[in-house]
Amino acid sequence: MKAIIFHQHGAPEVLKYKDAPEPSIRPNEVIVRVKACALNHLDLWVRRGIPGVPIPLPHIPGSDVSGEIVQIGADVTMVRVGQKVVLAPGVTCGKCGACISGQDNRCRQFTNLGYLIDGGCAEFVRAPEVNCLPYPENLSFEEAASIPLVFQTAWHMLVARAELQPGEDVLVLGAGSGVGSAAIQIAKFFGARVLATASTDEKLEKAKQLGADDLINHKTQKIREEVRRVTNKRGVDVVFEHVGTATWDDSLASLALGGRLVTCGATTGYDAKVDLRFLFSRQLSLLGSYMGTKSELHTVMKLVAAGRLEPIVDRVFPLAEAAVAHAYLESSSQFGKVVLAV
Repeated sequence: MKAIIFHQHGAPEVLKYKDAPEPSIRPNEVIVRVKACALNHLDLWVRRGIPGVPIPLPHIPGSDVSGEIVQIGADVTMVRVGQKVVLAPGVTCGKCGACISGQDNRCRQFTNLGYLIDGGCAEFVRAPEVNCLPYPENLSFEEAASIPLVFQTAWHMLVARAELQPGEDVLVLGAGSGVGSAAIQIAKFFGARVLATASTDEKLEKAKQLGADDLINHKTQKIREEVRRVTNKRGVDVVFEHVGTATWDDSLASLALGGRLVTCGATTGYDAKVDLRFLFSRQLSLLGSYMGTKSELHTVMKLVAAGRLEPIVDRVFPLAEAAVAHAYLESSSQFGKVVLAV
């Protein structure tokens, strides 16, 4: 099969489009003919190399996959050959206390397709049967591949961790990202008012079309000052943070008394600092969030199929141009998802 493979960490140029062995099947697994694979910032980090994380080399990246099942293992009973599917990116042991309690994103063996195991930037990918999700027939393969990781992450952050309530104010950082565009829609679905930040007025206009109520251009405006102005100095109930140190101080300063900051990433750096006096005197909550559960993703898929949530595709590249697609994602020019068509 053809695949995107890298043998060493580095710039986008380490990604090579070449022949690779087809994956072999296990009794509880399926082989999917990949139709589309969406990119995430995780792909960039895996390609560059993550200190302390031994990515097996050579490696095939790609966590967000849509396609058709071409082979099933002997123990597979819930899906069939020829069925269109979207794959849940999280792969777990399925046996530990976290998994059997439905909190599979807390499994000690948790990984993603394309992270510590080969992923979907290839003509074929292997995945557990339990990772096969119903395909939303109202979407193209490229749109369907743009759902899993970002919508699952945003849902878990806002619903499970921040416990978002109707009528609350939410600040969404980085509205142009995949997870940001998902967060705007989920927050609006739950009846929140959304303040969204982005680097250009063009991106902010697209955020408005998704439902954002108040817009902040972080290149020309100060986030905390705009939040105070818009909320009449009160601040927001929830900050949806995934940027890291570049926005951390503004994020904390934007919280109302008793506000909650939920974070899933540190794209611009992880060495953030907190004034504990500010934390306890304002009774703030800092919440970490990692991926989400398969049950949450099933809920998301139902809402997408019903037209209540919409994956946003920015650009589609052919699989062979994965290096170009990585460079484009690194430029932060996109609004929504960058997708590879296979």
